[in-house]
Amino acid sequence: MNILKDKKILITGGTGSFGSALLKKIKTKNIKVKEIKIFSRDEKKQDDLRRKYNDSKIKFIIGDVRDQKSLQYIMNDIDFVFHAAALKQVPSCEFYPIEAIKTNVQGTNNVIDQAINSGVKKVVCLSTDKAVYPINAMGMSKALMEKIAISRSIYSNIKTKICVTRYGNVVGSRGSVIPLMIQQIKKDLPITITNPNMSRFLMTLDDAMDLVLYAFDKAKSGQIFVKKAKSTNIINLANALIKMCGKKKYPVKYLGTRHGEKMHETLISSEEKLKSKENRNFFTIDPDDRNLNYEKFFSKGIKNKLNYEPYSSNSNKYLTVQDTVNYLSKIEEVTDFI
Repeated sequence: MNILKDKKILITGGTGSFGSALLKKIKTKNIKVKEIKIFSRDEKKQDDLRRKYNDSKIKFIIGDVRDQKSLQYIMNDIDFVFHAAALKQVPSCEFYPIEAIKTNVQGTNNVIDQAINSGVKKVVCLSTDKAVYPINAMGMSKALMEKIAISRSIYSNIKTKICVTRYGNVVGSRGSVIPLMIQQIKKDLPITITNPNMSRFLMTLDDAMDLVLYAFDKAKSGQIFVKKAKSTNIINLANALIKMCGKKKYPVKYLGTRHGEKMHETLISSEEKLKSKENRNFFTIDPDDRNLNYEKFFSKGIKNKLNYEPYSSNSNKYLTVQDTVNYLSKIEEVTDFI
């Protein structure tokens, strides 16, 4: 994180889980940044963070990525942008898809436009597994967000580096299933499960932070980065939480798969696997190199006869119930709920 030393940083959606975690890491590691601008619509969360840190280097700005003018005056002297602002709840995006487009698609375009115009050195856009093979409005809008980021990165005259990070649901974050299950156990209500065969990646805020900082450090413009993760099925997750809450047996109610919900999470499609590279901890998906040459869309392909499988939560061997307990016991966001 030393690359952030003496730099000015902007975090859009900065009062959310990622922005709060990045602030905490910068303060914990005592990184001597020059300035951090927190840009969001949530004045209550901004006030909470302001009181928590009481740091003159942290500037809080009320604004909306939908409004490009509200981005203009704050980005002129920024070195790096972490773009985390988004509508993320699947049901609300299903009910109001045009609002998802305004924030996740047009808002991203506004951020990138202004970053380029202001001479920002690097923009890291945060995406989601739901952008891969999208089946709901949130995933579709995030897939378009990625396309905008990648398409803007191909112009050779642009000095701003633009990259994308993609990760699954963060364990213990707002709206995730773990706090809901723990709350149900505490209230002596049956745990509700949609489908016991459903699987999910297990990712912590630290995992998400590692991914974003890795991309920030290594990225060439147009690349997508994915962190390898453990996974388990929903019934193992539920039984692990029952065990962690000190219960031996506990009722489970099956609801059935909900609208817009996938059986398994996918972080890399089979088509993307053809052009991805991997190391011990990360995948890197290189951008399309055909630029604006339309003819190459018809004449240039990937010569590879191997059958690549997508990187999905059911690609891994699932953690057992005890393995899941051991994993979750190390995560503060989970143990705090219990």
